[in-house]
Amino acid sequence: MQLHTLKPAAGSVKKAKRLGRGEASGKGGTSTRGTKGDQSRSGYKIKKGHEGGQMPLHRRVPKRGFNHPDKQLFKVVNLSQVDAWVEKYGLQEISPEALQHAGLMKNTERLKILAKGSFTAKGLRFVAHAASAQARKAIAAAGCELQLIS
Repeated sequence: MQLHTLKPAAGSVKKAKRLGRGEASGKGGTSTRGTKGDQSRSGYKIKKGHEGGQMPLHRRVPKRGFNHPDKQLFKVVNLSQVDAWVEKYGLQEISPEALQHAGLMKNTERLKILAKGSFTAKGLRFVAHAASAQARKAIAAAGCELQLIS
């Protein structure tokens, strides 16, 4: 077998339908497009979402709510989570960079620390965008450092 002797299987390749090659071909004149209307003309494109005159989906479905483009998303960290994360990921500090590196936080989120629960880890450094008043007291009482960033 050589490259120049290769052929497709018998019956697998059909001749293309040649449109607009005279009336005798059976596909001349309107070239199977029918007469008149947008679809018979060149350059016709159907609009995205067009449903043939039926009320389109984007107009049938009710619209509710509002998504603010500048909304700030917070990753909330409770103090009860800290010990488990220090043990599992070996964290020396609870900061946006450390949590992103561990895969616990997206880089578009901001970090907020809340005081739910307690933690026993010593010498931790907390770096966050926000912290509740109770969380600040609990961190200070544990002898840890808290740095708020803007």
